[in-house]
This record gives sequence, structure tokens and C-alpha cells, in this order.
Amino acid sequence: MDQTADTPVRKSDAGQISIEARVSDLVRLGIIGLFAYWTMVLIAPFALIVIWSAILAVALFPMFEALSRLIGNRPVIASTIIVIGCLVLIIAPLALVAVNFADGLQALIVTLRTGNFTLPAAPAAIKAWPVVGERIHDIWNQVADNLASTIMKFQAPVREVMGVIVAKLASIGGGVLSFVVSIILSGLFLTQATRLAEAIQVLASRIAGDRGVGFARLAGTTVRNVSRGVIGVAFLQTLLCGLCFAFFDIPARGALTFAVFVLCVMQLGPGLVLLPVVIWGWFSWSPIAAFVFTCLAVPIAIVDNILKPILMARGLSTPMLVILIGVIGGTLSHGLLGLFLGPVVLSVFYELLRAWAWPSVAPGEPELGHQAS
Repeated sequence: MDQTADTPVRKSDAGQISIEARVSDLVRLGIIGLFAYWTMVLIAPFALIVIWSAILAVALFPMFEALSRLIGNRPVIASTIIVIGCLVLIIAPLALVAVNFADGLQALIVTLRTGNFTLPAAPAAIKAWPVVGERIHDIWNQVADNLASTIMKFQAPVREVMGVIVAKLASIGGGVLSFVVSIILSGLFLTQATRLAEAIQVLASRIAGDRGVGFARLAGTTVRNVSRGVIGVAFLQTLLCGLCFAFFDIPARGALTFAVFVLCVMQLGPGLVLLPVVIWGWFSWSPIAAFVFTCLAVPIAIVDNILKPILMARGLSTPMLVILIGVIGGTLSHGLLGLFLGPVVLSVFYELLRAWAWPSVAPGEPELGHQAS
């Protein structure tokens, strides 16, 4: 009788213990969730800078490793050299182009407000062309007059749109400063590259096992491909175009250089800017100057076709549409920093989604084992 009487008590105790255990688990999860949320709120203002710093560190790691080995395994010195080089080669031209572009837009808005907006008339030399010279000259002037009058007719909405654009560009100074901080922080990441790589692999393995490690390596390879083959080549073409524009004293060269960079990142190439400038040069300059500029513009326009296969030896299967959406969305969401960050992040997401959804056609996962960084 005593044993049967004790049985319900023991079951009740077991149930009570089970409920208490579940409540304790929920409390623990709530506390962890609260601290996770609090942490995200605290680091949110720096999240973009940290992410871009990590991307730069992954992209620059092969160069850092080679340089460190060259100077006798001194990672701090190698990291410092890379940071200084990036600041000199990237930040200075980027800041000049961005500020020049913003000044050009501001001047355009002032011109629209004063009502003095005009388009350049056709050069008188066109009239001397045989057969079609006078006709082209008249059509040019007619189009210029009509376009200028149309723009002046709708100058109110044009001013509003330009005002929004200038307001966005007002954050360029902050974007350049964020870029500087990102480069410096990426140098710190490079000095701890081995430990960070091991931590990422352990975390990926805990989350998804060997498959997670493969995804981490694939993400690193995609970052390098996009950084070197898309952003790196785009920056090189932009730098060459900017030097040519400055040497030949082309008007609005800051805006043109910025447009070249955006088009190159979008994978559309600098031809959409260089071709009109070449045509304008043949109308405005001496034949020798126009010929020299054309000879410089042609190799600049096609250099990406040579460099991309070299820098992206393992290939990049990310469609141009994904990169285009990343550029536009990143710029609209996060300004200057988003212009660089958007295509990289979206390309990594695309490649990981592709590897997860179609593992049989995932690009080269086994060969990435030695590239973790």
C-alpha cells in the first residue's frame, strides 16, 4: 500500500521538475536573446565598417602573406605597408573624384536656379565638312536649343531631384572617413588572420559540419574574385580614365570619372563615357590631340577583358544582374561604402545559395581547402 501511494507523488515530482527545467531553459534563452539583441544594437553603427574591413582583409590576404614572407615573417610590418599603400592609392583619388563630382552637381543646381542653363553649340569646324557638314551643324544646334529649353521648362522637378541627389552626396565625407577606418581595421584583421581563419572554420563546422567549412571557403574565394576581378579592375580603369581626363583638361572630369567607376563596377565598362568624350574631342581639339586621346582610350576600355581572366583564374559564375543589383542597392542603402560593399555581399550570398541548392554544380569546393583565410 505504501509503494502504490508513493507512485503518484513521484510522478508529480517528475512532472514538476520537467516544467521547472523548461522554464529554466526559456529563461536562459531569453537572457541570451536579450544580450544578443543588446550587442547588435551596440555594434550596429559599426557593422558596415567591420564587414567591409573583413572583406578587404580576405581580398588582401594573399598579398599580405607574400609580403610578410618576403620581409622575414613580420606580419605587423607587412600589414602596415599594405594599409599605407591602400590609403595612398585608393583613398586620395577616391576623395578627389567624389568631392569634384559633388561640386559639379552643386554648380549644376545653381545654374538651374539662376535660369542660365545652356548646352554647348556645335563647333564651327563642322560646317567645313563636305556634303553633311552644314546639316549636322544645324541639327546639333537645334537639338541643343530644344533640350536646353525642355530642361528649363521642367527645372522645378529637376531641381528637386538634384537636391535629393546632392543630399545623398553630402554624406560622401562620412563615406570616405568610413573607408579610411575600414582599411585601418582590415590591417588589424590581417595581423590576426590565422586565428580568425581558425575561429571561422570552427564556427562553420559547429553550425553545418564539413559542409559549413566548405561554404566558408567558398565565401572567401568569392570575396577575392569579386574584389580583384570586379572592384579592382574597375578601380584601375577609373584611375587611368581620371588621369587621362586630368591630363587633357576635360570639363566635369570628376563627374565623368565617378560615372566610369560606377559603370565598371556594374560590368558595363567605361565605353559609355569614353566614346562621347572621344567624339567631343575630335570636334573640339586638334587632330593630333584627339588622336592621342583616342589611342589612350581604346586600351583603357578593353583592358578589363585581359585582366579579369588573369585575376579571376577560378572564374566567377555570378551573373551581371546580381552585381548590378548589388551596386544600385548598396549605393542607395549605404552610400559610398555600399557601392563597394553591395556587389561583394550579394555575390557571396548568390554563390552560397547556388552551392546549397545545387551542390552537384557548386564551383570548385574541393579545391578551396588550402585557401581559407
